[in-house]
Amino acid sequence: MPFTAIPLGQPIPPGAHSVSCSLPTMRDVIGYEEKDPAITQHLTSGYPRFVQHPFLREAGLVMLAAAGRRDHQFWPTASARAAAALREWLAPAPAEVLSLDGFHGVAFPTNADTHGRAKLWLQHCGRLASSRAAEDFLVRQGHRTAAVPEALFTGDANAEVHRYLRRVFAPATGDDLFLANCGMNAMWAAFHAASTLQASRGRRLWIQLGWLYLDTIALLQKFNPGVAPVVLGDVFALDQLRALFASRGHEIAGIITEVPTNPLIQTPDLIAVHQLCRDHGALLIVDPSIASPVNLDVLPHADIVVNSLTKYTASEGDVLAGALAINPSTPNATSLRAAIAAELEPVHDRDLARLAAQIGETEAVVAQGNAAATEVVEFLRHHPRIDALFWSLEPRSRDSYTRLARTPASTGSMISFTVRGSLARFYDRLTLPKGPSFGMRNSLICPFIYLAHYDLVTSESGRATLAAHGLNPDLLRLSVGCEPASEIIAALRDALEA
Repeated sequence: MPFTAIPLGQPIPPGAHSVSCSLPTMRDVIGYEEKDPAITQHLTSGYPRFVQHPFLREAGLVMLAAAGRRDHQFWPTASARAAAALREWLAPAPAEVLSLDGFHGVAFPTNADTHGRAKLWLQHCGRLASSRAAEDFLVRQGHRTAAVPEALFTGDANAEVHRYLRRVFAPATGDDLFLANCGMNAMWAAFHAASTLQASRGRRLWIQLGWLYLDTIALLQKFNPGVAPVVLGDVFALDQLRALFASRGHEIAGIITEVPTNPLIQTPDLIAVHQLCRDHGALLIVDPSIASPVNLDVLPHADIVVNSLTKYTASEGDVLAGALAINPSTPNATSLRAAIAAELEPVHDRDLARLAAQIGETEAVVAQGNAAATEVVEFLRHHPRIDALFWSLEPRSRDSYTRLARTPASTGSMISFTVRGSLARFYDRLTLPKGPSFGMRNSLICPFIYLAHYDLVTSESGRATLAAHGLNPDLLRLSVGCEPASEIIAALRDALEA
């Protein structure tokens, strides 16, 4: 069945808790980034760490009314502990923790700066309350009659999710596996625990290997006071990395990288990087979310692996959750287990039940995406209007990727590319679902650099930074879903030939 354009602001996929929303034209993308009311008024939802869900806004009003703080602003948090940490982060600005009927957050006098600082902290650390937690609170308080009906796992959801984790993160044991309320909270917990441990040893220098997801970059820049990270944008520059360890190895706390990277889909020689870290007492944190740990066996070649379960595992596109695995062979395993557990935010019970209801389909979803993406790559590779194409098996990454791949078919389903000619003309014509996120049953495309780094796209210095890292502002990121490859290709062909 041919794709049809999804109207601006509609959730992708349709549902009360969907994590993506439709941005069908470049004008919509730019208006979304610039907070143009003509665009934002149409948004019914958005990626939850960036756009506050309507249930969260409604729950916030209930909290403020109950506390007699109607003239205040409110940010809901995943736990009382997160609320206390947010209040501390906002100091010396006035703020207070509010808790009611199992729901928590921070209230403060209306102030744009305080509001913005709270939003970014919650975004970077992944400690925002979930939309289901807010919905359940509203039901308990009598403001909603019932939660929106949905399929939930009826057994032990926690056991079901851990069954999956043990399979994809072997040889980790139960003590080495952790759940988080989102992938970013898992990354925050890993980074904070590793940084604290290494700082106690006089090691404070972190290395960013490759261009990474924006909030991971933010952790390195904002949560390691006084020590700027070393950014090695070229993941293939192993000699440069060796030279850095030779000269500053005693200072280096660790490396954070993605396998493959987002959005250039590049894979470093992870085995060599891990050995370099082991030789010098550094820690290696790896995020395989772009391709999924179903495709890649990375834990033996890392100290900590962080994974967004929102991608592929919650393939219906309506759950935020994350996972973290510690390599039991790391000399730091015991210290890391306790420190990481103290920083993770719990997954709300209904989110966990919804995740468990979908998790059994993960391998099938990944396999379908792998197969379709291979066909889509072949089409794009030979189309004259494709300017540049990035995927897991591009020549510089092929060997490093295939050494980690579980099977020859484990190619991943993420593709990035640029087109010759007008980005807007192609994007506006395209009928594929268009919005943030990836790893759903449905395909999803977005002008990733505009959505993730609009500040860089719109300044001369920012564009220079992007160019230095091989990033074209007009790069499109395509997450291939479970639709027939022929239908995806037909939609791409129609837009390319417009």
